[in-house]
Amino acid sequence: MSQSSQPPNLIRTPRPSLTYRMISYLLVFPIYRFLFRGRTAGNGNVPSQGCLVVVANHGSHLDPPLLGHALGRPVAFMAKAELFRVPILGAIIRACGAYPVSRGASDREAIRTATERLLEGWATGVFIDGTRQANGRVNDPQAGAALLAARAGAPLLPVAIINSHRALGPGQEGARLLPIHIRIGTPIPAPASRRRADLDIATAACQAQINALLDQGLISGRQLGPPSP
Repeated sequence: MSQSSQPPNLIRTPRPSLTYRMISYLLVFPIYRFLFRGRTAGNGNVPSQGCLVVVANHGSHLDPPLLGHALGRPVAFMAKAELFRVPILGAIIRACGAYPVSRGASDREAIRTATERLLEGWATGVFIDGTRQANGRVNDPQAGAALLAARAGAPLLPVAIINSHRALGPGQEGARLLPIHIRIGTPIPAPASRRRADLDIATAACQAQINALLDQGLISGRQLGPPSP
């Protein structure tokens, strides 16, 4: 049940800051489109307004900025609190919607912080395995994304990031300039309750959809039409 005075689908989405737009279009866009020959499919599935839990596989440190750019609306991610104290970097990641979580913080505190972001109207990103996976797939999904969705009454949006684990995965010292494509799935309604059974159903649905999108492989230009801006 949402703690907001407005229904979740009527919550106004925060406007991206100038810093966010500059980073997205002047830095992330050329890296995604030209270095990694990035393409995105399924942008029409992204709700333009209201809170949203973006659920993705995780294979690389490249994933958060690429995902935030490709969806066409700001996506907030958790970041270690220490990063916010780094000059310049702290200001940049805060402007991009990142929110701090203290090292050693309880799961409850992290969930509370993420829920606050959702109730402000943000799309909040969650990597469903929690950590990077060497094969880039969803292997051991956690229920945190489903719990967030249940707390805020927010839909879940499965997204598959294809090839990032091969471009800059765990243990790699340098990037390989391979194509990275992003496929956006169809929204899944918020779990009916916070009961474990309902959370597990939503989590399994996200895992199945993301892995199915990954199995579709890289995207051809003919399938996509014009590249996203």
